[in-house]
Amino acid sequence: MVLIKKKLLPKKTDCIFCKSKKSPDYKQVDQLKNYFSDRGRIYGRSRSGLCAKHQRRVAVEIKKARHLALLPFVTKI
Repeated sequence: MVLIKKKLLPKKTDCIFCKSKKSPDYKQVDQLKNYFSDRGRIYGRSRSGLCAKHQRRVAVEIKKARHLALLPFVTKI
């Protein structure tokens, strides 16, 4: 008996930035708040639903906004 491994295909998700043909910006804080947790951790691609290109860009823009004190690094516990 031969077992055949099934390949898991990645789930197709539609990136919001690809649909709207815009890129994330550090000045749009309300939009960036959707991509990190209440503890301050940036969500991964599987959770955020972004493509690889825009996921990298969102992470950089969140870090820029944190550096400029537009977003917190962590929340108060």
